[in-house]
Amino acid sequence: MPDGEEHWQLDGSAAELYERYLVPAITSLWAADLIARAQLKSGDAVLDVACGTGVVTRLAARNLGAGRLVGLDLNPCMLAVARDVANTESPIEWIEGSALGLPFPDASFDIVLCQLGLQFFPDRFQALREMRRVLIASGRLALSVYSAIERTPAAFAFAQALDAHLGPGASNTKRAEHIFSEADELRAMISGAGFDQVEIYTVTQQVTFPSVFNYVRFQLTATPMAVLLSERSEFDREAVISAVASEAQSVLLDSYVLADGRLRFPQEGYVATAVSGLVG
Repeated sequence: MPDGEEHWQLDGSAAELYERYLVPAITSLWAADLIARAQLKSGDAVLDVACGTGVVTRLAARNLGAGRLVGLDLNPCMLAVARDVANTESPIEWIEGSALGLPFPDASFDIVLCQLGLQFFPDRFQALREMRRVLIASGRLALSVYSAIERTPAAFAFAQALDAHLGPGASNTKRAEHIFSEADELRAMISGAGFDQVEIYTVTQQVTFPSVFNYVRFQLTATPMAVLLSERSEFDREAVISAVASEAQSVLLDSYVLADGRLRFPQEGYVATAVSGLVG
């Protein structure tokens, strides 16, 4: 696999936790927005790059009707969960592969989707060029990424708490989710990869978790950040989760922690749409 992607390998239990908890709380919100902007039409051939457990792919299937639908991910454990939970009338092809070398001929798809994946690719420009390559002329791209971490308060508090309790750099994986600090960075990268008519939308979702503790617990058990605690005993893991959660809650504004203890916070991202130019 390409350098830089190995730390995104999740074991089966983590992938199941991701689907069970983080998909309903976070990624399903972004999926609905992305699919609405993609404007799928019956008969389209659609590729979902870095599909994970398939939340975008499944929603696309419900909106597509007739057509070809492919979900691609590097992680076999995520794909295994995607296959297990898929329950759509439209058939879905689940394929293991890298965004840096898409295993499809040129001009294979009408639409390429990529939700919250681009920021993790070790060569983002190459991934975008691959997306353009597999699109037909005037094919459509729709993707999303998170914006600067400071604009998602819970993520910022969590990152600060990780560094405080586990040492400088412990939050590097979390901060990597927010590598696109400005919309113009994303626009320039997409345009530079050969896309035209690039539109960037700044979107904010309201995310809710049962508590700050639950948010931190899910981050440290259902994402690649689980590696931070993988060599600790169960007792030590719980102690760290509690300490990080307490630290994160102490720096969050009171308005984000509701009277009943639930955590509700804004999560900002950029959603981009574009049209493929002539392949050069």
